[in-house]
Amino acid sequence: MTARMNVGMNAGTNGGTNGGMNAAVNAGTNAGTNAAPNNAPAAQDLWIRRYRPAPPDTDLSLVCLPHAGGSASYFRPLSTALAAVADVLPVQYPGRQDRRAEPPITSIPRLADEILTVLESLPRRRLVLFGHSMGACVAFEVARRIERDSSLELVGLVASGRTAPPKLRDRGVRSMDDNGVIAEIRRLNGTDDRLLLDDDIIRMIMPAIRGDYTAVESYRYEPGPRLRCPVSVLVGDSDPQVTLAEAEEWREHTDGDFTLRAFPGGHFYLSEQNDQVAKALTEDLARFS
Repeated sequence: MTARMNVGMNAGTNGGTNGGMNAAVNAGTNAGTNAAPNNAPAAQDLWIRRYRPAPPDTDLSLVCLPHAGGSASYFRPLSTALAAVADVLPVQYPGRQDRRAEPPITSIPRLADEILTVLESLPRRRLVLFGHSMGACVAFEVARRIERDSSLELVGLVASGRTAPPKLRDRGVRSMDDNGVIAEIRRLNGTDDRLLLDDDIIRMIMPAIRGDYTAVESYRYEPGPRLRCPVSVLVGDSDPQVTLAEAEEWREHTDGDFTLRAFPGGHFYLSEQNDQVAKALTEDLARFS
């Protein structure tokens, strides 16, 4: 449930080494290459990014939901790595990058409702939801809505870097001053320290970070049926936000198969373990299919 500042420096070329320091303030510069085709509905243009063409021989889409303070381009390296096995669709939340003029959504349930509406407007494909940190909460709530109310075909959920509901770590980041928020980002190795010294960048990205923290820290799990789809959980073995035992508790949320994998690294292990994460997701996609 943490903020990694994906600040717009060399978006797309540094995705693997900087782990997504690429997106929260890169307002509009990637819009032409990242947006859906011009004839697509406006909601798809706003919410969905596609960095690689959909492979012609699969009907599987991997919908990627970023962490607090994150942007769709955090998943650009994975989009490249998985280009042959799935149509990778990173989601762009309001309040950042080319959506910077919009207010962030400060409620996980509302965010899930909006995303479900967008997914229902896309050409019908089998869906896997992949969320990291705050994105895991969003993915879980979208999955529940699909299984409860939608005709979409959900074949799996991948939750990364997040404790299982109803457990919640509320550090009160949403109420901290800017220095407190920056200290939290540093605690999680959320971005390059040099960028945290730039007042213009801080002013630009802080509304999205605060909005996202408000959403995730105020999220409360509503008890309900377990998911029918399989669940895979990925976690860094030294993540200060979630222990392996806490990650294991996701098992209680599915009647389907459950898999837990740990990778070397902390909360943003994906940035350093892109190849291994891509391999794990490839295995998950094959198993879910």
